[in-house]
Amino acid sequence: MMGRLKSDQGQLFYEFHLGDAVPEDHLVRKIDAALDLSWLRSELAPHYSSMGRPSIDPELMIRMLIVGYVFAIRSERLLCREVQVNLAYRWFCKLGIEDAIPDHSAFSRARNERFREGDVVRRVFEHIVGACIVAGLVGGEGFAVDASLIQADANKQRSIAGQDWRRDRDPARSSRAVKEYLATLDDTAWGAASDVVPKFISPSDPAAQWTGAHKGPAFFAYSDNYLIDVKFGVIVDVEASRAIRQAEVGAARTMIERTEERFGLKPERLVGDTAYGAAPMLNWLVEEKGIAPHIPVFDKSKRDDGTFSRSDFRYDPTSDVYHCPGGKRLGTSGTVHEGKTLLYRASKLDCDACPLKPQCCPKEPSRKIPRDIHEHARDVARSFAGTEGFETSRRQRKKIEMRFAHLKRILRLGRLRLRGPRGAQDEFVLAAIAQNLRRLASLVARPPPARVCVLRSVKVA
Repeated sequence: MMGRLKSDQGQLFYEFHLGDAVPEDHLVRKIDAALDLSWLRSELAPHYSSMGRPSIDPELMIRMLIVGYVFAIRSERLLCREVQVNLAYRWFCKLGIEDAIPDHSAFSRARNERFREGDVVRRVFEHIVGACIVAGLVGGEGFAVDASLIQADANKQRSIAGQDWRRDRDPARSSRAVKEYLATLDDTAWGAASDVVPKFISPSDPAAQWTGAHKGPAFFAYSDNYLIDVKFGVIVDVEASRAIRQAEVGAARTMIERTEERFGLKPERLVGDTAYGAAPMLNWLVEEKGIAPHIPVFDKSKRDDGTFSRSDFRYDPTSDVYHCPGGKRLGTSGTVHEGKTLLYRASKLDCDACPLKPQCCPKEPSRKIPRDIHEHARDVARSFAGTEGFETSRRQRKKIEMRFAHLKRILRLGRLRLRGPRGAQDEFVLAAIAQNLRRLASLVARPPPARVCVLRSVKVA
């Protein structure tokens, strides 16, 4: 017998528990169990006036933003509509069935004012990292660092030539994104990273870098820099920078120092690709931080014309000389060229009488070998190559690549919505919060919280 829905008469009273509508295995339950925002109101209290109309609860706004990034809801207008109709999202945001949803414009005001004044997004991220540490998901022995390009919200059809951009413009007459860029010109992650003038600049977002790194059509982009712990792939720090190698290396140093300062974590080894294998970075890791660099050395000394490369010469650190394949010595005067290179030269008399001269320096009277002033750190990095630990690190580096794949394919952060250095930083940190929360929720099993009853009570006079 076919049934029929009876909808001709409604009940007089309803008792409805919002938590009953949320499945026990829903992701919001696991994330809510892992998320602690009890500290938020006290942290933000100094940034609110003691007078006037009450504001929207900052915890509600943070929870709504987390919903947006965890479930890849990229628009704040759409986020407000989804929280309006989705009972699970309402439950996570601690809203009753009759509670009003904030207007989407409130997020922009909060982000550009009190949230940035109190650095709230960064503080939420650090509390979640702390929760991962307490849960035993961070080993602290090995970190991996990498960067990924994220397309900026900039129209390349409206770009201007790099030489036409003026840095001395009046900030008071500029947009927020331009003001933020002008304020970061002395920062190593932004304007001070390189003196090279970009081919094109976006007037609406000058901090975005014109790049063709994907071997396809060029576009404006930011670099999203991650520092992860290789035990479970937890992101321990995140930083936005220009999409150039110098800025990414500077961001890596910033993240390593900040992680040590915030959490007391300093890894025994750092895993990275060749972009982090330049001599100054390796020297900083080896000599200043005492971190083993499991990083391929960035080296262009290999010759492809059939003559001896620098690796064919043996360096003697005791005498500070090189020995050539013919057994002769190459010494140095100690003069540092261009602030970074020593030259070791062979005697012309030795080279003239050497039978290996056609294979060594056929077009020069004598052979000279350049040696970076940080070559010792490069040698330390080379000593790890090929070892079992280095091969393990190479496999573990895939975890950071998986984080970026998850960021773009699951969280759908392939293009930014916000402009300027601060906008990019906010989006990257919120995405890292979402990834760590999903990681924490999947690895730490906890019972669901008690149900919340949304039945309204009526006061009797």
